[in-house]
Amino acid sequence: MAEPLNTQNLDVFVTHYSFCIQELDDALVPLEYPEGSEAGALVREFPMRLDLESAGHTHTASLAVEVWSSCPELTDPDAWDEVAEASIETATGELGVWSDGLDDQIDLGAPGLWRIRVAAAGREEVQRQAQVVGAVEGVERWLFQFWPSGS
Repeated sequence: MAEPLNTQNLDVFVTHYSFCIQELDDALVPLEYPEGSEAGALVREFPMRLDLESAGHTHTASLAVEVWSSCPELTDPDAWDEVAEASIETATGELGVWSDGLDDQIDLGAPGLWRIRVAAAGREEVQRQAQVVGAVEGVERWLFQFWPSGS
């Protein structure tokens, strides 16, 4: 049974419809953000990096991070507009959250290959408000659920 190991709540500054998470030691990341970024997918995988596509151009999104011992269930799947899964490798056990620069960091607790479930909500509303109001905060919400690959 999946056990929660760590939780974090972060604010992410989104620019140009995107942000990323990548190995905190950016010298180990073969292709640093935003190189190679392109639109079209909620999550795009690169070595030691994941790009996340937002529905709003420039805004602050809410991010809930959960680290689990094994694959957790997604509670209330109907609450999310989009859900995707991917893998990310980390040499340090820490990931940087990037947009225009390093915004924050995620502590996974151990290096290795991790699976991640990404869920996003408030996408239509952030797109609408960003066009009418401009930069908004907390309209788009993200959930990252991490667990060790192979568990």
